[in-house]
Amino acid sequence: MGMGTDTKPPPSGSSKLAVDSEEEDGGVEIMKLEDAEPAGQQRETWTRRLEFVLASVGYAVGLGNVWRFPYLCYRSGGGAFLIPYVIMLFLCGIPLLFMEYAIGQYTRLGPVHGLAKICPLLKGVGLATVVISFVLATYYNVLMTWALYYLFNSFGSTLPWQSCNNTWNAVSNCSTGFPGNATHLQSASQQYFDRKLLEMTGGIEDAGGVRWELFGLLALAWLIIYFCIFKGVKSTGKVVYFTATFPYFMLFALLINNVQLPGAKDGILYFLMPNWSKLLEVQVWVNAAAQIFNSIGIAFGSMISMASYNKYNNNILRDTFVVSLANSATSIVAGFVIFSAIGYMAHIHNLPVDDIATDGPGLVFVVYPEAFSTMPVSQLWAPLFFFMLLCLGLDSEFAMVEVAVTCIMDGFGVKVLRVFKRKELLVLAVCSVGFLLGIPHITRGGIYVFQLMDHYTAVVSLMFLAFFEVLAVTLIFGVERICVMVENMLGKRPNLYFRVCWQFLSPMLVLGILISSIIQYTPARYGKSYTYPLWAEVLGWFISLISIIWIPLGAVHEIWRNKGSLLQRLKVALRPTVDLEPIHALPEKQRVHSESITLFSTSQ
Repeated sequence: MGMGTDTKPPPSGSSKLAVDSEEEDGGVEIMKLEDAEPAGQQRETWTRRLEFVLASVGYAVGLGNVWRFPYLCYRSGGGAFLIPYVIMLFLCGIPLLFMEYAIGQYTRLGPVHGLAKICPLLKGVGLATVVISFVLATYYNVLMTWALYYLFNSFGSTLPWQSCNNTWNAVSNCSTGFPGNATHLQSASQQYFDRKLLEMTGGIEDAGGVRWELFGLLALAWLIIYFCIFKGVKSTGKVVYFTATFPYFMLFALLINNVQLPGAKDGILYFLMPNWSKLLEVQVWVNAAAQIFNSIGIAFGSMISMASYNKYNNNILRDTFVVSLANSATSIVAGFVIFSAIGYMAHIHNLPVDDIATDGPGLVFVVYPEAFSTMPVSQLWAPLFFFMLLCLGLDSEFAMVEVAVTCIMDGFGVKVLRVFKRKELLVLAVCSVGFLLGIPHITRGGIYVFQLMDHYTAVVSLMFLAFFEVLAVTLIFGVERICVMVENMLGKRPNLYFRVCWQFLSPMLVLGILISSIIQYTPARYGKSYTYPLWAEVLGWFISLISIIWIPLGAVHEIWRNKGSLLQRLKVALRPTVDLEPIHALPEKQRVHSESITLFSTSQ
């Protein structure tokens, strides 16, 4: 059922039972799920609960855990930062993840149609989360392209970023180590990234043509994604057994290796040394909350989408704690891995740790490759590290692409299958569009496009979407209704901790982050010196609006399609259409098995 196709609000009902208002033979017709969905397209479920957990952990644990958290930690007070980080995890991250799981599992719909049932007035929030996820997927896969490039080039007898004696090096300002305060010098690994991998131009205004090597690898990356998800959760569920677990073996192997290196202790101490005065700075608390949001993936729609493939009575409370705590523990372990290597590099080159530590792609594609070039058995560690990056990215990419496919199938399943015949061809079409939209990022000026997209998608847009999602669910739909949903599925109400967080703490925190993001807004930059021209900034805001604009458009459309005065239309638009009547309260003949979820008929 497409969003907004009806001229009247749907009848009161449930995502469990579909009651057709046209009574036949004095009875009420129950429309089961298999009749509500396209013929032959009964909604899939995960084969095992472990597959859902691994897919969620794989999505949450991504490249940001490796390059963003460690840098943010030591810049925000070292070990002291863990205090606001853990507080924000329990006051914001865990409650909101539980909330998203509940919506997806109860409605058995993706974020677009699931949130439209929760709060019709803000139905645009669901579509906005799908749009931001797919936009993110188009450039996130570029990171997989870079990882593949490094992986394929790390099997030689020597690593190509080890020396300055290569055709791509500018020998006059190339240093085989880190240049420290000598700003006119670049490390060999930095030149490999800039001049060999990217062949970067001087700015976004100079595209410089396509890098055909990266073009081929981008196609390969999307091909890998396609073959991992083309069968839906049945194929993804099998792949995540490897892609979600292998990075942990690699992280612990790297940790064991790195802590034995000279200088590793200094790097770890620099990472953890608490600066208690930082706890008095508001920005540190905002950074902690923002890191939780970005890392777990709140407001991207992917968690709602994956939970929609659960069985109705799956224990999402247990899964919430497993996914959240695994994500945070991985971030902390990654911090030890990264900073032990940075401490080693500082020791080798006799430089302060601060001169080497950085965040973003530079950490994993410049600093860490340089560290490998001086480690024992570098030809072993380098390929394994980049393969680990590939696995980390693939899991996140699976979920971001799947949420788009889920949205299309939920809204236009019958029409789409008339065109594509098979769901596998729809997935191929979605992946093909993602590939085409990723091409600007693999031009010679593509790194500037990448940075612009990342800033205005993952920083600016996300907090707007998160605020309106929390507004729609906790304040308009209401905490009491969420509790009834959870009780219907799990047989018990959420405890006081979740109710207080949903009612007061989480909304206030999200609002605080949003206000802080607006007040402290800074234009996008690349590196320390490049500033974007005005037209690029305008383009960046347009990229943000691609997702945000659906929120007011959805609200206007919902008010317009209803009848009556403006106040009457608003009342109808604020009325949820998901039924909260417990299964056990229904007459025996109207009950369905708790795992046979059903949807409303659109008949009036």
